[in-house]
Amino acid sequence: METIYNSSKSALKRNKRPTANPKMLVLLVTAILLAIPLNYGFSSMAVILFVVYSLLTAKKEDFTINTSLMLPVALFLLMAVSLTWSIDFKSTLKALSKEISLFIIPIVFCFNRLWQKQLNDILRFFSLGMFCYGIFYFARAALAYFSTGDSSVFFYHSLVTDDVNAIYASAFFSVAFFYYLSRPQKKLFDYIGAAFIFFLLFLLSSKNILLIDILLIIVYFLFFSGVSKKAKWGSVIAFCLFIAAMGYNSKIRARIAEEFAVQETPSESNPVPVDKVTIHDAWNKETFTQNDYFSGTALRVYQIRIFTEMLQEDPIFFTGYGLNASYVKVNEKGLEHNIYKGTEDEPGYHTYNFHNQYVEVFADLGVFGVLIVILMMFFNIKNGISNKDFVHIAFAIVMIALFLTESFLWRQRGVIFFTVLYCLFNKGLYSNAMEKEKK
Repeated sequence: METIYNSSKSALKRNKRPTANPKMLVLLVTAILLAIPLNYGFSSMAVILFVVYSLLTAKKEDFTINTSLMLPVALFLLMAVSLTWSIDFKSTLKALSKEISLFIIPIVFCFNRLWQKQLNDILRFFSLGMFCYGIFYFARAALAYFSTGDSSVFFYHSLVTDDVNAIYASAFFSVAFFYYLSRPQKKLFDYIGAAFIFFLLFLLSSKNILLIDILLIIVYFLFFSGVSKKAKWGSVIAFCLFIAAMGYNSKIRARIAEEFAVQETPSESNPVPVDKVTIHDAWNKETFTQNDYFSGTALRVYQIRIFTEMLQEDPIFFTGYGLNASYVKVNEKGLEHNIYKGTEDEPGYHTYNFHNQYVEVFADLGVFGVLIVILMMFFNIKNGISNKDFVHIAFAIVMIALFLTESFLWRQRGVIFFTVLYCLFNKGLYSNAMEKEKK
């Protein structure tokens, strides 16, 4: 790290080096977060600008290290070391470029002094940006509906595209929602922003995140809102009634019912009956048929099951297969159990990763990798509770839950979003009072 600082310092003569501007830091970090739903190139460029600016304006006296920020760095270094034992060297090497944010972003944050006001400004601009994204997504869906008459354009991946992914978008919108919800002195726009984004979360229909968000809302009203006891319980009851009413929407009910259906009735468009795999079958059935359909929950149960089989068959407890190298074994297991192989237009189940960050990192990097991830989750929630910052607490809990159903850090959008917010929330902040004294 000292080498990084010295190289950046020598790039310009001291009297020509730019001075760090707090507003510029807010602009660059917000740009990274708001570029995430766009093409990958935009977020990569924003990260590069943030790194270059931070190193050019770095001062030795601002450099600080804390354990929380070093954990993502340690995870990346373990990923890099896994090249030495990876069963798929090319895949591991290729994946490292995607995961570089785990290394670069925390180190760059170590060179930046971060004030409480800057964090508040970043969250404010990010939430406003997500509100604008929501307007755009909803308007685009409305135009598609008027053209086709198909109401499915308002729901799930169709609302935000498969590339952005409804589950990932739900995580982004959740942070913005809890920012508006927890504002101490709310203005009219804060209520509008919270209501509209929560409506979008329902349309996105990510069952896991929606359930966690609902529980967090109840926790907020009961313990963080600061209103009277009578008002707290009145708000909770009214909110629960609202949730029940929203649950009557046919598309949302269909998403929930999909998890419990056992067989799809034949129709003219689909004359062959499709057997829906139960959770019990996903864990126990030895061989499936090409007509067996896995719901999201059943597929994740199956994936945990094949991971336990891998642990028994291969010596991967301490090392894993190597970063991104477990795909080979997942595919082999898919062939062994005869799960749906897919077609040219539709991928089979064996092409999916584990869809569980804890299992994914264990399979790829071994027990030490999963311990690092668990420590990151621990420090994240611990620091949020210590700081009594509800947005931080909500982010920490959403990530803990999301990691149970998604390999979030194994995707560029996920790793950048998590790493930036993790560093923002867990870096030691300077208070506004200290800032006034400094001036």
